[in-house]
Amino acid sequence: MKSQTPPAAISTGPALPTELASPPPLSPLLPPSRIRLSSSHRGARLARLLCAQQLDEWGIPRTGSASAVITAVVAEFAANAVTHGRTPGRDFEVRLTLAAELVRVEVIDTRPDRLPRAPGISPPPPLDSTGGRGLLLVAAYAERWGWVVRDPYTKLVWAEVGYDA
Repeated sequence: MKSQTPPAAISTGPALPTELASPPPLSPLLPPSRIRLSSSHRGARLARLLCAQQLDEWGIPRTGSASAVITAVVAEFAANAVTHGRTPGRDFEVRLTLAAELVRVEVIDTRPDRLPRAPGISPPPPLDSTGGRGLLLVAAYAERWGWVVRDPYTKLVWAEVGYDA
């Protein structure tokens, strides 16, 4: 469910990210889930699997479309953290927060110098390219999303995805 009026800090386009914007305040229903994973393809795969398990525990069934969408956003952010946000020997972190009618996904990686390319703002990848379209998926499914450089060593990429309560 896309919100009708986006907060002032969020851009007004169709889920375009707001560069360097912290996620808006959220009232969680339960304590957030957070896990640190190795910056490897195995870590990205585990992020996806553990997300589906956590959503199921929160009452969002694995077989439902909301779980598939939220898990796809986690998979994209985790793959980007491993591919573009990796510093050898440093982990990435995934956080999930359940709120009324939405789940916030946050991924923290160790490359604040490598910011996401914004769909609709950055040029699209060439048609024959095998990558570069994942954030289009995030933009299509998220209510809003963005990123913020937290300190000289980390950045946080976040998205909020609606679900039927």
